[in-house]
Amino acid sequence: MRLWKRNGKSWSKKKRSLPWRIARAVLAATLAFYVLCTLNLVYLRRMNPLFTTVQIQRRVESLFSKKEYEARRSFVPLRQIPLDLQHAVIAAEDGAFYSHHGIDWQEIGKVWEEVGEDGRLRGASTITQQLVKNLFLTTHRSPIRKVMDFTLAPLAELILPKDRILELYLNVIEWGPGIYGVDQAARYHYRVPPAGLSREQSARLAACIPAPRTRKPARMNQYAAVILDRMERRGW
Repeated sequence: MRLWKRNGKSWSKKKRSLPWRIARAVLAATLAFYVLCTLNLVYLRRMNPLFTTVQIQRRVESLFSKKEYEARRSFVPLRQIPLDLQHAVIAAEDGAFYSHHGIDWQEIGKVWEEVGEDGRLRGASTITQQLVKNLFLTTHRSPIRKVMDFTLAPLAELILPKDRILELYLNVIEWGPGIYGVDQAARYHYRVPPAGLSREQSARLAACIPAPRTRKPARMNQYAAVILDRMERRGW
């Protein structure tokens, strides 16, 4: 009888400790993830990324697709990227880029005010949030991913200068199926190096960023005009 009680207590204790073990494992994994991201961001102050998680994601997805996949990527310094393209991307994706610290709280407030009856929200991610998503996360939307890019963005701003964030962003994001970085984007869509892009071409490329695998610069008449107008109003 005593043995049964001892065994019962032991089993109950193990049962109670299981959630704590899981919680500790999740906490340890989360902490390790943020430590690795921090070390990676320090590395990226001087060095260029060898790959991103989104690039890995696309490679894995290609294994289950019948479409041919060829990754094209190259890195060019910010000084070789025309100001028109830099300004077009900022005007399109993150107008407050140089004034926020990773999160644009004012834009988030506007988004909540614009919530429709269906409860759907438009995007309010900053360039920094999009960068950490490309570097460390995936394109799959989920509350967990949103929390992660929401917390990693201020960390990235703390470690990286603004111009380096913009330089990394322009060089790692998708600009078409298998097209990564502005150098490959300019050559793929317009057959010129980035320096050869016109003001209008820059706006059309920026207009493709929200859906780079389906949008084509030639079809971006309306949104490109909006971006050009934003640039003019800013004196760019």
